[in-house]
Amino acid sequence: MDQTVQKRRRVVWVHMLTVLSAAILIGAEVFGAAFAGGWALASLMGLGDYGVYALQILFFIGGVAVMIAFVRNGMRVEPFTAAE
Repeated sequence: MDQTVQKRRRVVWVHMLTVLSAAILIGAEVFGAAFAGGWALASLMGLGDYGVYALQILFFIGGVAVMIAFVRNGMRVEPFTAAE
């Protein structure tokens, strides 16, 4: 006989919507700053158009890492599922 008991889990929509709403708000700021920062730094250093694109891509990748960390930490604080 199998000793493991499967507990049903339900989605806690309030927690999920809270974390995802905050992620949308913070994501807009992070990716806006990545775009503007890449343009500003490349222009300041005189890197030209390709330098602008390269810095924007680097900052965008950094922004993705920040957003992944934010959502993972948000899920730890506000779990998306709970036992029934």
